[in-house]
Amino acid sequence: MASTLDARAARDAKLDELHEKLTAAVESLVTGDHWRQALAFAARFRSRSFNNTLLIWVQHQAAFDAGRVPEPFPTLVAGYRQWQGVGRQVVKGQAGYMIFAPVTGRFATTTPGDAGSWRRLGPREKPKAGEVVRSRMIGARPAYVWDASQTDGDPLPTLPSPVLLEGEAASGLWDGLAGQIRGAGFEVLWVPHEGMMSGANGLTDYKARTVAVRENMDPAAQVKTLAHELAHVLMHDPDDDDVRQHRGIREVEAESVALMIGAAHGMDTTGYTIPYVSTWAARVDGQEPANVVQATGERVRKTVLAILDQLDTPQVGDGTPPGLERDAAVRSPARPTQAATVSSLAESDRPSGVPVLAGREL
Repeated sequence: MASTLDARAARDAKLDELHEKLTAAVESLVTGDHWRQALAFAARFRSRSFNNTLLIWVQHQAAFDAGRVPEPFPTLVAGYRQWQGVGRQVVKGQAGYMIFAPVTGRFATTTPGDAGSWRRLGPREKPKAGEVVRSRMIGARPAYVWDASQTDGDPLPTLPSPVLLEGEAASGLWDGLAGQIRGAGFEVLWVPHEGMMSGANGLTDYKARTVAVRENMDPAAQVKTLAHELAHVLMHDPDDDDVRQHRGIREVEAESVALMIGAAHGMDTTGYTIPYVSTWAARVDGQEPANVVQATGERVRKTVLAILDQLDTPQVGDGTPPGLERDAAVRSPARPTQAATVSSLAESDRPSGVPVLAGREL
């Protein structure tokens, strides 16, 4: 009994440490440029939750500052046993990056439509005849991942990466994004210049069900604008009071989605203009700015995943080593001394996309 209590106390202490690291990371996202850099980084590790992306980022930076890794940014990260599964071994003395991993439970019911009817099953308990069983997240635990530079062994395959000239857009990206906008019931229009849209690069009209993009921009800017407007179409329900009250959040979310989609296709993100995160996050009544920032980052990531999954375009990797399936990563057993699971803290990896409230690009 004492050992169980000691293990639980140790786990809780590590979770408290994680929360402190995460809070410090979120509080650093006070300017638009910091937010842009964090999202460009997250685009290359998009299979993980926004929280875990920030935790990997800050811990790798600390490892670089301490001279334990050769580059300031990680490339591929995985758990201890997962690296062994692709023929590599964590180098002795290399500390892992602590992240959140979900703790799930099984629940059963004969009436899935009744939210109050679900009962939790025991570890080996079987459902009764006619019951539906589903798993859901019930908590979190600390887990560890290591960057490829902290391992040695079999060489990893080189992942293809889009190479774009300045002003160029990834092949097929415009058509893919436009197809998703049309699939949501909107028409895509070309407008000769920004003077026809009050100076905006793009405009989504929910009553007319149109998305307009100005023609007098280079292809990369046109694609970025189209991605921004697609984010409005998918994320901002006109019947949502919070969406109507916080236009600043709408615009930051839409621009952030465009940034991550561009980064996932190797496009330069330095020209993206995002307002100071601290400005709009502090204006949401009844919520701490840090919580607003975290929730926004996760909504953006999920929307980007849903968009990218429907695109047949060359994209950069998502931070998972080649040959390691994402589902296998979730099921990977833990190292005896440090958990090796690479799961995200998010319960679901996919958002529901719905057409939405009027918005235009900054």
